[in-house]
Amino acid sequence: MTDFEPFPKIPRWSTQDIIITEKIDGTNAQIVINDDCTELKCGSRTRWITPDDDNYGFAGWAERNKDSLLQLGKGTHFGEWWGLGIQRSYNLHRKQFSLFNTLRWNTDEQQERLRSIADVSVVPILYQGPFSEQAIDETMDKLWKGGSVASPGFQNPEGVVIYMPGSRTLFKKTYKDNISKYLLENSN
Repeated sequence: MTDFEPFPKIPRWSTQDIIITEKIDGTNAQIVINDDCTELKCGSRTRWITPDDDNYGFAGWAERNKDSLLQLGKGTHFGEWWGLGIQRSYNLHRKQFSLFNTLRWNTDEQQERLRSIADVSVVPILYQGPFSEQAIDETMDKLWKGGSVASPGFQNPEGVVIYMPGSRTLFKKTYKDNISKYLLENSN
């Protein structure tokens, strides 16, 4: 016999809140920190990486900044490694790591901890509240017109990520998905 597996609770669609963040165009990365916060391991979206078998220099950067990064605390920290030389580059002269878990890093204490870790931030929250297509469209329109929030002054953002905390589900929506609408607006 196998262990009992309960059926997960189903969240109500009509009461779902969402968090919309900017989708940053870099490369997926993760840092895993052991239970006593003395060691870390790095990964990309699909594999473990090391400074000798790296992904845009992420593991090398993590190795050089190990003592500082251990302040993230135990567990797996997923994020985007982006900036100079990666995808859109965002007019940056360096690379940085932006964490995805906005709920974990939303307190003043956690934000203060992140400020002490060089080149680490959290993806910017653009909207938090009740789910609606209108909220998603308005957020995308604002980002398109105002440019990147993660890298102010960069006018070619990729899109947004919509997170539903109740179901722990992520969706992405990029300008490429509906480019004709945005190109038409820019031609006027």
